[in-house]
Amino acid sequence: MESVMRDMLTRVGGYERCTTEFVRVSSTVLPAKVFYRLCPELKADGRTPSGIPVYVQLLGSDPDLMAANARVVAGLGAPGIDLNFGCPAKTVNKSRGGATLLRTPETIYDICKAVRDATPHTTPVTAKVRLGFDDDALFSRIADGAINSGIDELTVHARTKTQAYRPPAYWHRLRDIGNNRNIPIIANGEIWTPTDLLDCRRQSGCNAFMLARGALCRPDLGRAIAAYCSDTPQMPLEWQDIAELLVYFFEANGALYQRKYAINPLKQWLVYLQYCYPQAAALFAQVKRIRDPDDMLGALSKALNQPAA
Repeated sequence: MESVMRDMLTRVGGYERCTTEFVRVSSTVLPAKVFYRLCPELKADGRTPSGIPVYVQLLGSDPDLMAANARVVAGLGAPGIDLNFGCPAKTVNKSRGGATLLRTPETIYDICKAVRDATPHTTPVTAKVRLGFDDDALFSRIADGAINSGIDELTVHARTKTQAYRPPAYWHRLRDIGNNRNIPIIANGEIWTPTDLLDCRRQSGCNAFMLARGALCRPDLGRAIAAYCSDTPQMPLEWQDIAELLVYFFEANGALYQRKYAINPLKQWLVYLQYCYPQAAALFAQVKRIRDPDDMLGALSKALNQPAA
Protein backbone atom coordinates (compact mmCIF):
# COMPACT_ATOMS: atom_id res chain seq x y z
CA MET A 1 0.00 0.00 0.00
CA GLU A 2 2.99 2.26 0.51
CA SER A 3 3.78 1.82 -3.20
CA VAL A 4 0.39 3.33 -4.07
CA MET A 5 1.14 6.31 -1.85
CA ARG A 6 4.56 6.74 -3.47
CA ASP A 7 2.96 6.62 -6.90
CA MET A 8 0.36 9.18 -5.92
CA LEU A 9 2.68 11.67 -4.22
CA THR A 10 5.27 11.57 -6.99
CA ARG A 11 2.52 12.19 -9.54
CA VAL A 12 1.60 15.30 -7.58
CA GLY A 13 5.25 16.32 -7.85
CA GLY A 14 7.99 18.01 -5.90
CA TYR A 15 9.75 14.86 -4.69
CA GLU A 16 13.13 13.73 -6.00
CA ARG A 17 13.38 10.37 -4.24
CA CYS A 18 11.34 7.92 -2.17
CA THR A 19 12.31 5.28 0.37
CA THR A 20 10.38 2.12 1.16
CA GLU A 21 9.21 1.12 4.60
CA PHE A 22 11.98 -0.84 6.28
CA VAL A 23 12.62 -4.47 5.45
CA ARG A 24 13.42 -6.28 8.69
CA VAL A 25 16.65 -8.29 8.46
CA SER A 26 16.87 -10.62 11.44
CA SER A 27 18.11 -14.14 10.78
CA THR A 28 18.41 -14.95 7.09
CA VAL A 29 19.04 -13.69 3.60
CA LEU A 30 15.59 -12.83 2.38
CA PRO A 31 14.31 -14.09 -0.99
CA ALA A 32 13.71 -11.69 -3.84
CA LYS A 33 9.93 -11.99 -3.48
CA VAL A 34 10.08 -10.17 -0.12
CA PHE A 35 11.76 -7.16 -1.69
CA TYR A 36 9.43 -7.22 -4.68
CA ARG A 37 6.44 -7.24 -2.34
CA LEU A 38 7.59 -4.21 -0.37
CA CYS A 39 9.09 -2.46 -3.37
CA PRO A 40 7.13 -3.47 -6.49
CA GLU A 41 8.89 -0.61 -8.27
CA LEU A 42 11.90 -2.97 -8.55
CA LYS A 43 10.05 -4.54 -11.48
CA ALA A 44 10.06 -1.15 -13.22
CA ASP A 45 13.70 -0.09 -12.95
CA GLY A 46 13.21 0.84 -9.28
CA ARG A 47 11.10 3.88 -10.10
CA THR A 48 7.56 5.05 -9.54
CA PRO A 49 5.35 5.40 -12.65
CA SER A 50 6.32 9.08 -12.79
CA GLY A 51 10.02 8.17 -12.87
CA ILE A 52 11.10 8.92 -9.30
CA PRO A 53 13.71 6.48 -7.86
CA VAL A 54 12.80 4.37 -4.83
CA TYR A 55 15.51 3.30 -2.39
CA VAL A 56 15.00 0.05 -0.48
CA GLN A 57 15.39 0.50 3.27
CA LEU A 58 16.92 -2.23 5.45
CA LEU A 59 16.77 -2.51 9.25
CA GLY A 60 18.85 -4.93 11.28
CA SER A 61 21.81 -5.26 13.64
CA ASP A 62 24.07 -7.93 12.10
CA PRO A 63 26.60 -6.34 9.72
CA ASP A 64 27.24 -9.52 7.70
CA LEU A 65 23.55 -10.32 7.35
CA MET A 66 22.70 -6.74 6.41
CA ALA A 67 25.47 -6.83 3.79
CA ALA A 68 24.22 -10.11 2.34
CA ASN A 69 20.69 -8.76 2.01
CA ALA A 70 21.95 -5.51 0.55
CA ARG A 71 23.77 -7.53 -2.09
CA VAL A 72 20.46 -9.13 -3.05
CA VAL A 73 18.73 -5.75 -3.22
CA ALA A 74 21.49 -4.30 -5.41
CA GLY A 75 21.22 -7.33 -7.67
CA LEU A 76 17.52 -6.65 -8.13
CA GLY A 77 18.38 -3.24 -9.53
CA ALA A 78 17.44 -0.96 -6.65
CA PRO A 79 18.43 2.66 -7.36
CA GLY A 80 19.81 2.85 -3.82
CA ILE A 81 19.87 1.22 -0.37
CA ASP A 82 18.96 3.06 2.82
CA LEU A 83 19.84 1.87 6.34
CA ASN A 84 17.43 2.59 9.20
CA PHE A 85 18.94 3.56 12.55
CA GLY A 86 16.07 5.80 13.58
CA CYS A 87 12.92 3.75 14.10
CA PRO A 88 11.72 4.31 17.69
CA ALA A 89 9.15 1.47 17.78
CA LYS A 90 9.44 -0.74 20.87
CA THR A 91 8.89 -3.93 18.88
CA VAL A 92 11.89 -3.04 16.73
CA ASN A 93 14.14 -1.73 19.49
CA LYS A 94 13.65 -4.72 21.77
CA SER A 95 15.10 -6.95 19.05
CA ARG A 96 18.10 -4.64 18.70
CA GLY A 97 17.07 -2.81 15.60
CA GLY A 98 16.41 0.78 14.59
CA ALA A 99 17.08 3.50 17.14
CA THR A 100 18.49 1.18 19.80
CA LEU A 101 21.73 1.02 17.76
CA LEU A 102 22.25 4.72 18.47
CA ARG A 103 23.63 3.55 21.82
CA THR A 104 26.52 1.86 20.02
CA PRO A 105 27.93 4.12 17.28
CA GLU A 106 30.57 1.51 16.45
CA THR A 107 27.81 -0.88 15.36
CA ILE A 108 26.39 1.77 13.03
CA TYR A 109 29.84 2.12 11.50
CA ASP A 110 30.21 -1.66 11.12
CA ILE A 111 26.83 -2.05 9.41
CA CYS A 112 27.28 0.90 7.09
CA LYS A 113 30.77 -0.21 6.08
CA ALA A 114 29.72 -3.83 5.57
CA VAL A 115 26.85 -2.79 3.31
CA ARG A 116 28.96 -0.26 1.42
CA ASP A 117 31.72 -2.81 0.84
CA ALA A 118 29.26 -5.51 -0.27
CA THR A 119 27.47 -3.49 -2.93
CA PRO A 120 28.56 -1.89 -6.21
CA HIS A 121 29.66 1.70 -5.81
CA THR A 122 27.22 2.57 -8.57
CA THR A 123 24.48 1.75 -6.03
CA PRO A 124 24.21 4.60 -3.49
CA VAL A 125 24.11 3.58 0.18
CA THR A 126 22.51 6.04 2.58
CA ALA A 127 21.63 5.94 6.27
CA LYS A 128 19.15 7.62 8.57
CA VAL A 129 19.90 8.31 12.24
CA ARG A 130 18.54 10.37 15.12
CA LEU A 131 20.43 12.64 17.49
CA GLY A 132 20.77 9.80 19.98
CA PHE A 133 18.74 7.43 22.14
CA ASP A 134 18.07 8.99 25.55
CA ASP A 135 20.00 12.20 24.80
CA ASP A 136 22.28 13.64 22.13
CA ALA A 137 25.59 13.11 23.91
CA LEU A 138 26.73 10.55 21.32
CA PHE A 139 25.51 12.43 18.27
CA SER A 140 28.94 13.36 16.92
CA ARG A 141 30.15 9.78 17.28
CA ILE A 142 26.98 8.46 15.62
CA ALA A 143 27.41 10.81 12.68
CA ASP A 144 31.15 10.17 12.41
CA GLY A 145 30.60 6.42 12.43
CA ALA A 146 28.13 6.60 9.57
CA ILE A 147 30.06 9.16 7.52
CA ASN A 148 33.46 7.49 7.92
CA SER A 149 32.04 4.16 6.73
CA GLY A 150 31.95 5.40 3.15
CA ILE A 151 28.19 5.84 2.69
CA ASP A 152 26.95 8.39 0.18
CA GLU A 153 24.50 10.45 2.29
CA LEU A 154 23.33 10.76 5.88
CA THR A 155 19.82 11.80 6.91
CA VAL A 156 19.34 13.05 10.45
CA HIS A 157 15.96 13.12 12.19
CA ALA A 158 16.68 16.01 14.53
CA ARG A 159 15.33 14.39 17.70
CA THR A 160 16.37 11.56 20.00
CA LYS A 161 14.55 8.26 20.25
CA THR A 162 13.13 9.33 23.61
CA GLN A 163 11.81 12.56 22.08
CA ALA A 164 10.12 10.42 19.42
CA TYR A 165 7.96 12.77 17.32
CA ARG A 166 7.32 15.48 19.90
CA PRO A 167 8.11 19.01 18.71
CA PRO A 168 10.40 20.75 18.40
CA ALA A 169 13.06 19.28 16.13
CA TYR A 170 16.55 20.43 17.07
CA TRP A 171 17.72 21.39 13.58
CA HIS A 172 20.66 23.43 14.85
CA ARG A 173 22.41 20.23 15.96
CA LEU A 174 22.92 19.27 12.32
CA ARG A 175 25.16 22.28 11.80
CA ASP A 176 27.58 20.68 14.25
CA ILE A 177 28.28 17.83 11.82
CA GLY A 178 27.64 19.60 8.52
CA ASN A 179 30.89 21.53 8.27
CA ASN A 180 33.76 19.99 6.33
CA ARG A 181 31.85 16.81 5.49
CA ASN A 182 32.36 15.19 2.13
CA ILE A 183 28.82 13.80 1.84
CA PRO A 184 25.42 15.53 1.91
CA ILE A 185 23.66 15.81 5.27
CA ILE A 186 19.88 15.68 4.89
CA ALA A 187 17.63 17.29 7.51
CA ASN A 188 14.41 15.64 8.68
CA GLY A 189 11.76 16.39 11.28
CA GLU A 190 8.99 18.98 11.84
CA ILE A 191 8.90 20.26 8.25
CA TRP A 192 5.21 20.96 7.68
CA THR A 193 5.30 24.09 5.52
CA PRO A 194 7.62 25.88 3.08
CA THR A 195 8.56 28.38 5.79
CA ASP A 196 9.46 25.49 8.12
CA LEU A 197 11.91 24.29 5.50
CA LEU A 198 13.52 27.70 5.19
CA ASP A 199 13.86 27.87 8.98
CA CYS A 200 15.35 24.37 9.00
CA ARG A 201 17.83 25.36 6.29
CA ARG A 202 18.86 28.44 8.24
CA GLN A 203 19.38 26.55 11.50
CA SER A 204 20.88 23.33 10.13
CA GLY A 205 22.96 24.64 7.24
CA CYS A 206 21.56 21.78 5.14
CA ASN A 207 20.55 22.05 1.51
CA ALA A 208 18.65 18.76 1.27
CA PHE A 209 15.57 17.75 3.22
CA MET A 210 13.43 14.69 3.88
CA LEU A 211 9.65 14.97 4.25
CA ALA A 212 7.64 12.32 6.05
CA ARG A 213 4.42 12.98 7.97
CA GLY A 214 4.17 16.44 6.42
CA ALA A 215 3.74 14.89 2.98
CA LEU A 216 0.90 12.69 4.26
CA CYS A 217 -0.85 15.70 5.77
CA ARG A 218 -0.34 17.82 2.67
CA PRO A 219 0.31 15.73 -0.48
CA ASP A 220 1.56 18.74 -2.44
CA LEU A 221 4.02 19.85 0.24
CA GLY A 222 7.06 18.99 -1.88
CA ARG A 223 5.64 20.88 -4.84
CA ALA A 224 4.68 23.83 -2.64
CA ILE A 225 8.20 24.01 -1.18
CA ALA A 226 9.79 23.95 -4.64
CA ALA A 227 7.45 26.70 -5.82
CA TYR A 228 8.04 28.82 -2.71
CA CYS A 229 11.81 28.55 -2.93
CA SER A 230 11.83 29.44 -6.63
CA ASP A 231 9.24 32.20 -6.22
CA THR A 232 7.03 30.43 -8.76
CA PRO A 233 3.24 30.70 -8.29
CA GLN A 234 1.66 27.31 -7.59
CA MET A 235 -1.98 26.62 -6.85
CA PRO A 236 -2.39 24.41 -3.75
CA LEU A 237 -4.47 21.26 -3.89
CA GLU A 238 -8.10 21.93 -2.98
CA TRP A 239 -10.37 19.50 -1.16
CA GLN A 240 -11.83 18.26 -4.46
CA ASP A 241 -8.32 17.35 -5.57
CA ILE A 242 -7.78 15.49 -2.30
CA ALA A 243 -11.09 13.67 -2.70
CA GLU A 244 -9.94 12.44 -6.11
CA LEU A 245 -6.70 11.19 -4.56
CA LEU A 246 -8.67 9.39 -1.83
CA VAL A 247 -10.75 7.55 -4.42
CA TYR A 248 -7.61 6.65 -6.36
CA PHE A 249 -5.83 5.48 -3.21
CA PHE A 250 -8.75 3.27 -2.22
CA GLU A 251 -9.32 1.76 -5.65
CA ALA A 252 -5.62 1.22 -6.41
CA ASN A 253 -5.07 -0.57 -3.10
CA GLY A 254 -8.23 -2.59 -3.67
CA ALA A 255 -6.88 -3.72 -7.03
CA LEU A 256 -3.59 -4.85 -5.49
CA TYR A 257 -5.06 -6.58 -2.44
CA GLN A 258 -8.46 -7.79 -1.27
CA ARG A 259 -10.73 -4.74 -1.26
CA LYS A 260 -11.44 -5.04 2.46
CA TYR A 261 -7.76 -4.44 3.19
CA ALA A 262 -7.92 -1.03 1.51
CA ILE A 263 -10.30 0.35 4.15
CA ASN A 264 -8.01 0.84 7.15
CA PRO A 265 -5.14 2.50 5.24
CA LEU A 266 -7.62 5.01 3.85
CA LYS A 267 -8.89 5.80 7.36
CA GLN A 268 -5.32 6.20 8.57
CA TRP A 269 -4.58 8.64 5.78
CA LEU A 270 -7.68 10.67 6.62
CA VAL A 271 -6.33 11.10 10.15
CA TYR A 272 -3.22 12.76 8.69
CA LEU A 273 -5.14 14.81 6.12
CA GLN A 274 -7.38 16.42 8.73
CA TYR A 275 -4.44 18.52 9.94
CA CYS A 276 -4.59 20.49 6.69
CA TYR A 277 -8.11 19.79 5.44
CA PRO A 278 -11.05 20.14 7.88
CA GLN A 279 -13.20 18.23 5.38
CA ALA A 280 -11.05 15.18 6.04
CA ALA A 281 -12.04 15.25 9.72
CA ALA A 282 -15.71 15.36 8.77
CA LEU A 283 -15.28 12.52 6.30
CA PHE A 284 -13.39 10.42 8.84
CA ALA A 285 -16.25 10.84 11.31
CA GLN A 286 -18.60 9.51 8.63
CA VAL A 287 -16.51 6.49 7.59
CA LYS A 288 -14.65 5.43 10.75
CA ARG A 289 -17.09 2.57 11.42
CA ILE A 290 -17.43 1.42 7.82
CA ARG A 291 -16.29 -2.14 7.23
CA ASP A 292 -17.78 -2.83 3.79
CA PRO A 293 -15.72 -1.78 0.72
CA ASP A 294 -18.79 -0.79 -1.28
CA ASP A 295 -20.01 1.44 1.53
CA MET A 296 -16.59 3.05 1.73
CA LEU A 297 -16.49 3.70 -2.02
CA GLY A 298 -19.98 5.19 -1.81
CA ALA A 299 -18.88 7.59 0.94
CA LEU A 300 -15.82 8.62 -1.05
CA SER A 301 -17.86 9.16 -4.20
CA LYS A 302 -20.26 11.36 -2.24
CA ALA A 303 -17.33 13.41 -0.92
CA LEU A 304 -15.94 13.73 -4.43
CA ASN A 305 -19.24 15.03 -5.79
CA GLN A 306 -19.81 17.56 -3.04
CA PRO A 307 -19.46 21.17 -4.18
CA ALA A 308 -16.38 23.01 -2.96
CA ALA A 309 -16.89 24.98 0.26
